[in-house]
Amino acid sequence: MAAPSARSRRRADAERNIARIVSAARTLLSSDPNATTDDIAQAAGVGRMTLYGHFRTRADLVEAALVDALRAGDEILTSIDLAGDAREAMTRLLASSWELVAESAALLTAAQGVLPTGRVRELHAEPVQRMAELIRRGQDQGAFRTDLPTDWLVSVVHYILHGAADEVRAGRLASHDAAEVVTKSVQPVLIG
Repeated sequence: MAAPSARSRRRADAERNIARIVSAARTLLSSDPNATTDDIAQAAGVGRMTLYGHFRTRADLVEAALVDALRAGDEILTSIDLAGDAREAMTRLLASSWELVAESAALLTAAQGVLPTGRVRELHAEPVQRMAELIRRGQDQGAFRTDLPTDWLVSVVHYILHGAADEVRAGRLASHDAAEVVTKSVQPVLIG
């Protein structure tokens, strides 16, 4: 078997560097939305020139970290059983969604600071669609209200999730209580 070419070794090194940079960005930005590119490069074990060789701007790097977080979240959310009773399925979805929102709240703040609002919405299309489909199914089953637009209900649920994450960060809500608080807050919104 032939030895790998210098080009394929460089490509493999570049892919490893990109993965390390994105991982470091996701970790740091999830705890501090103001983490600098210098902080991220240092955490990734690369120089600033290497970081900027792969990500021309901080916005590009923040977007890559957000995409990575959303991909990981999607893997978790797609494993949730949403079959059967829509109310029970919503409880399961909220419990997992709450944890993901709490994990990535600071990263989302960083993204909102450097990315256009439309781009942030576009990146969240899959989780929004998943929630909307479940709410529509609940409406069809007679489990959820139909007097308000589905898109509005999805938005309110997301506001509650993000509000709970903010309250936990501020120390006004215990993390171990958040899933139950979120569920009890969302139920009357959806049921009417």
